[in-house]
Amino acid sequence: MTAKLPQRETDLYQPIRDYLIENGYTVRSEVINCDITAVKDDDLIVIELKRSANIELLIQATERQRITDSVYVAIPTPKTKGSRWRGIKRVLRMLEVGLMVVSFDSRKPKVKVMFDPLPYSRKKQKRRRRAVLKEIAERSGDYNTAGSTRQKVITAYRESAIHVACCLDRFGPLSPRQLRSLGTAEKTLTILSNNYYGWFQRIARGVYELTAVGKTALSEYPHLLDRYYGMIKDPKKDS
Repeated sequence: MTAKLPQRETDLYQPIRDYLIENGYTVRSEVINCDITAVKDDDLIVIELKRSANIELLIQATERQRITDSVYVAIPTPKTKGSRWRGIKRVLRMLEVGLMVVSFDSRKPKVKVMFDPLPYSRKKQKRRRRAVLKEIAERSGDYNTAGSTRQKVITAYRESAIHVACCLDRFGPLSPRQLRSLGTAEKTLTILSNNYYGWFQRIARGVYELTAVGKTALSEYPHLLDRYYGMIKDPKKDS
């Protein structure tokens, strides 16, 4: 069988995601500019995807080392493994970056860890690490495809806004308190008042409704609509 090489970076995402889940990791994609993040216990892994090894990939990998020791790059298994391939591996080892390769020779792509990253001895930015871990924890699932550049990234904030919008769409105008009673985030009032996406408007003191823009936007997230419409129940409206 002739090897089928990936056409996009996103083709690498699914096999790597499956590999990490099989190894007990919680996986989230497109978290604060990281293609793939994975957490198990205290271990935070960041993986950057590319169709081939290049300088941009090396820059991204070394930038991620400011967050965690465990940084990998993932590329398709190269067709030829001559001096250039040996050089790529040597450079990655010198940079203390791990390497994963994905083989597309069979019907089911296979992931192989060529080598793990060495401990990164340079100064890390603890604030950025905390931000990545916080974003992972606040997402209810993995709704993005790593490597994609044309899709809107579903961040924890966007997910919370979608939850609020679903409640308003189902029950009409509500207060932040009523929305929180339906299970929306603690920052519901901030989401409504900032109105970053233009989905909400205040119609009375402490009461908000969904705008036409918000109604249209909801249709872009059918997988999340199923989740949130299934969660919410008729609120007991306070006077």
